[in-house]
Amino acid sequence: RLLGVQMVGSGDGVAKRIDAVAVALQAGLSVSELAEADLAYAPPYAPVREPVLLAAQAAVRLASQPQSPRAA
Repeated sequence: RLLGVQMVGSGDGVAKRIDAVAVALQAGLSVSELAEADLAYAPPYAPVREPVLLAAQAAVRLASQPQSPRAA
């Protein structure tokens, strides 16, 4: 489940990414759904590998790993 986001940076890129996650939260998207989102890409203005999607994909991979039992 997508709970929120924290980002730090300068420029318009951070605001754009926070807006994308805010829309995902408002729409009730899961982390898996966010990981598969198709966000706009314009080479002069955006990286090839979108940080929001990379973070969501990493969260999906982490959540799918078997959990080891915690010591009491």
